[in-house]
Amino acid sequence: MTTQMSQKPHDHLAGLLAQDLDAVNTLIRARMASQYAPRIPEVTAHLIDAGGKRLRPMLTLAAARLCGYDGPYHVHLAATVEFIHTATLLHDDVVDESEQRRGRPTANLLWDNQSSVLVGDYLFARSFQLMTEPGSMRVMKILSNAAATIAEGEVLQLTAARNLATDESIYLQVVRGKTAALFSAATEVGGVIADADETWVSALYDYGDALGIAFQIVDDLLDYQGQSGATGKNIGDDFRERKLTLPVIKAVAKADADERAFWSRTIERGKQGEGDLEHALALMEKHGTLRATQTDALSWAAKAKAALSPLPDHEIKDRLTDLSDYVVSRIS
Repeated sequence: MTTQMSQKPHDHLAGLLAQDLDAVNTLIRARMASQYAPRIPEVTAHLIDAGGKRLRPMLTLAAARLCGYDGPYHVHLAATVEFIHTATLLHDDVVDESEQRRGRPTANLLWDNQSSVLVGDYLFARSFQLMTEPGSMRVMKILSNAAATIAEGEVLQLTAARNLATDESIYLQVVRGKTAALFSAATEVGGVIADADETWVSALYDYGDALGIAFQIVDDLLDYQGQSGATGKNIGDDFRERKLTLPVIKAVAKADADERAFWSRTIERGKQGEGDLEHALALMEKHGTLRATQTDALSWAAKAKAALSPLPDHEIKDRLTDLSDYVVSRIS
């Protein structure tokens, strides 16, 4: 793997899939239009045009092409995946009261919560329209199940995120719901639309699942040790929003009575003051939880690469392997 590839493999993958991605972007713009509600394309364009990498739809395109698909419907499925993802971002920013997304003000800040929620609903509806067009009941089942699992994961996070009893198994369940479900659905439907061998379809699902978990663990870790300009988020947002993510869960598991009282005050009761974020970071450093979280992310990235082994040798497969490394390179 060259240094250039290890830096930005998604750019190399985008180059291999350039024609398909252009078709996806054209379809997205056509389907996010509204004759009667101009705010819909305004809000949608604000988020879609904010510089996202189109990673999830790219995974669908890559999986389909890797499995030899030469029809038109991988484009519809990739656009479906992007609409689901965009809808969840609009809703998440309202729930989390976020003010920044991809380095720009969030839609709910520029417009209002009502617009974000309703436009998100519209995009979910559009995604269901799109997923019917290939005429595959199996594809519809995978993507509709993913949409339900994402919503379930978000609700589970609401009840688990501020409860110190939340352990790593519950955290993994949340991550599999709110993040990995769409990654695995994106890769799986690429294989299904190509009518690929079931071993390949299963491998693509496993790859997406492990990649999504690694991706979310890295995102949670960067909240405490990243740079705001690079992440597009404010450092410590998860702490201020009282989210029990993996670095904190590991710290709570090793906490003495005084430390547990600190976590109870700041996370469970939400009583935070000046210096609390710095103290939280000091506790995580004391117990090595940031390093342990990094190790977990690297392990899931390795599982993603291993999952690709049954698939045929192909340049796209090489780039998917590189992508697994790149996801965790931000913390290594």
